[in-house]
Amino acid sequence: MSRALPSLAHALAVAPDLNAALIAVGEALIDNDRGAVIALLRYDGRKEMLRERLTPSGGHVESGTVDTTFDHLPPNVRTLVSGGGQFIDLGERSAEYARLLGLAPFADGGLLSLRGLTTDGHLAAVLALYEQRKMFGTRTSERFASSAALFDLAFARFADREARDEAVTTLEAVTQKVHADYLTRLGELETELTQTREMATSGDHVATDRLQLEQELRTAQEEARRSAHRAQSNEQQLMLAVGQLEQAHIELHRRHEALRQKTRTLYLLERALALDNVTGDPAPLVDGLLAMVGDDMQAQRCSLMLRAPEPDTLYLAAARGLLPQIRMGQRTRFGKGVAGIVATTREPMLVQDVTDGAMHPLLRDEYLTTGSFISFPLVYQGELLGVVNLTNRAKRGVFIEEDVERVRLLGLVIALIVTRAQLVDRLLVSIDGR
Repeated sequence: MSRALPSLAHALAVAPDLNAALIAVGEALIDNDRGAVIALLRYDGRKEMLRERLTPSGGHVESGTVDTTFDHLPPNVRTLVSGGGQFIDLGERSAEYARLLGLAPFADGGLLSLRGLTTDGHLAAVLALYEQRKMFGTRTSERFASSAALFDLAFARFADREARDEAVTTLEAVTQKVHADYLTRLGELETELTQTREMATSGDHVATDRLQLEQELRTAQEEARRSAHRAQSNEQQLMLAVGQLEQAHIELHRRHEALRQKTRTLYLLERALALDNVTGDPAPLVDGLLAMVGDDMQAQRCSLMLRAPEPDTLYLAAARGLLPQIRMGQRTRFGKGVAGIVATTREPMLVQDVTDGAMHPLLRDEYLTTGSFISFPLVYQGELLGVVNLTNRAKRGVFIEEDVERVRLLGLVIALIVTRAQLVDRLLVSIDGR
């Protein structure tokens, strides 16, 4: 079954232990790349060694011994892996280090990527992703980065739980020792008191010793009570600190995701500008711009419609995944279908809920087929240039408000390139000439 990010996040949240979390992330990897392999390498910071290899396979976790020092990795790779937060590519030395870590080799050598998992700022484990070489398409390590970030958060949660359990165990041991010492001392005092009573026959010195022993007994009882109170207070402080640490990890993950999204957006903007710089033919340029938006939003079906010379009319300029009978240059009037409505209102349209979207009357539109879609107007300096349609998100995913904001930024760049390259008129001439 396909495992989208929300499903993986839920599976990791309810996982009872690290092995269950590792099985969940392994199933998510199968959805991305059935041939890829993932393994968790336990790191011993005191000895600076990678000790144990945990590999999810067929619903269980296989354990193996690594026992290799961390300094076997290249210095620059060690530095980046120790910082955590991203996959580090071993490049042409992937096969060599895959054998060192005990990963089964691929026929063509494969590509190895490592991601450090940290707790309290120190390296605790390394997540290894070994994938086959591909001639085309996006690297599995890039598509799997979001899933790895979710597992990173789950790993930190289990590490915190282990630290908390260890602290609680230590606290219980100290409390039991204090209580045992108290009982021992209390027994000794009671024995001394009994012996004194038996030996005493008369005299003030006997009464004085008895009073002294009783006072020591009361002092010991009070000290035991205070020790129990201190132990309870320490446990409460420990639980509070653990809660604060969990919140800090959640906030760190949120900031990491925001930074990753900004980095991805900058990469796409650079890619769009580079495409405009090297492509003179309008058809490949507009196809490349649409593919950039579609790949980023994981839309298996998408189209770009530009404004036609006829009044209040759009024409199909580029498409991916549409039905065979839909031709390039095909016209759509303003107000007709989703794209026509968006062209009229100049406001983006988002349908989010898959169940409700399946009954949406606009989905009889030949450009949109699933219950979640985005249709976005391209406007530059107050002039409508066209409309971008995105639907059929991979793994039956649902578009959200944040996706509209990402399309808004990419749409501004596309509108700028369309205006600069005069694609509205040049592309229509190219299509009519075919």
